[in-house]
Amino acid sequence: MLLADLGADVIKIEEPKRGDDTRSWLPPSAPLAPSATPSHLPPESTYFLAANRNKRSLTLNLKSPRGLAILKDLIRKADVLVENYIPGKLDEWGLGWEQLRKEVNPELIYVSISGYGQTGPYAKNPGYDVVIEAEAGLMHITGEPTGPPNKVGVAVTDISTGLYAHGAILSALLQRNQLRSSSSPSAAAEWQGTHIDINLFETQLAGLANVASAYLIGGQDGGRHGTSHPSIVPYQVFSCKPSLVSDSSSDEPIEQPGYLMIGAGNDAQFIRLCNDVLLRPELAKDERFRTNKERVKHREVLIEEIERTLGKEERSVWLERFWGKGIPFGPINNIAQTFEHPQAVARGSVIEVDSPSKADKLPPPRPHGPLKLVAPPVHYNGERLPVRTPPPWLGQHTEEILTEELGYSKEEVVALREEGAI
Repeated sequence: MLLADLGADVIKIEEPKRGDDTRSWLPPSAPLAPSATPSHLPPESTYFLAANRNKRSLTLNLKSPRGLAILKDLIRKADVLVENYIPGKLDEWGLGWEQLRKEVNPELIYVSISGYGQTGPYAKNPGYDVVIEAEAGLMHITGEPTGPPNKVGVAVTDISTGLYAHGAILSALLQRNQLRSSSSPSAAAEWQGTHIDINLFETQLAGLANVASAYLIGGQDGGRHGTSHPSIVPYQVFSCKPSLVSDSSSDEPIEQPGYLMIGAGNDAQFIRLCNDVLLRPELAKDERFRTNKERVKHREVLIEEIERTLGKEERSVWLERFWGKGIPFGPINNIAQTFEHPQAVARGSVIEVDSPSKADKLPPPRPHGPLKLVAPPVHYNGERLPVRTPPPWLGQHTEEILTEELGYSKEEVVALREEGAI
């Protein structure tokens, strides 16, 4: 999706009847209008809609000789192929890296994204994000110290792997273009395509970051610290005085806890926290808390003092005191509050995109109209990357790609549908 955001023509190859598995990860889904008829496609999962903007959808039956031939014709014209099959599966279909490089496209950038990589004893094992979180150490360090291991709230390993793949693809394209533009014929001839091997397991190992180096260099096995940091204090969620809020189901107001994240990452920030926010200058002068090393050593005592002070006022009071003091802080927001955040509103972080039926005049129309999506977070010279097209219907661009990219006639497309190739 990130390559598509940057302007690449990304064609998503999907199985004709079901498509991408995430299309059926329901609920939730985009709502259907009351007037929707059975001719409409099933509701679209919000999971799929989150990750497929700016792409085109082509349905191909890769078990059909004609479907396989169409894919090879596309690969012949492509710069990059991204696949996420279990290693060896595409070799069985004649779509492996060596096969395509020798027979179809010698300059192809072939990207394999798998659970565990192309080699090693686990290479043939399937790997979902949550399994890799467990097996590659992330769950072990996520959660409260006295509680069980927890998974992260979103598929961070999947996302990180995609980011690594994105960077690797751009680097390979840059290398190819540099060799092509070289004045030396021998340099230009050096480019023979490349196979990029990226996997969730090693991405998560890299994602252990300082926890990994603490073990590899310092011999310290990581543990669960809740929201706190093993090497920085204070750096965690704190409880403030509960606030009273109205409850529609009762005449009596109810108490609502107020949580606040504080991250004093250096001694100067800690001093400002004590002097300007907590109004506890004696804490900054206490020998037990003067340096981060000492604060880590006396963590429990300091956290208790901060909690005691924060418990005297509601969160709204503390938020006002923190503002402008140069100390990283923030309330724990739910998802609704997150998208109502003044910064999200000011930056236009949520966008609406029209349905494909309006843009492309292809049936069936998306019955629920425009979609709200998170906007691409990258800006160039003050301009945000555009969302050119919404996530596609299953097979929405099949005829368009076959006729415009590969030269098929409309009659040939009809015949391909009838024989089950597309």
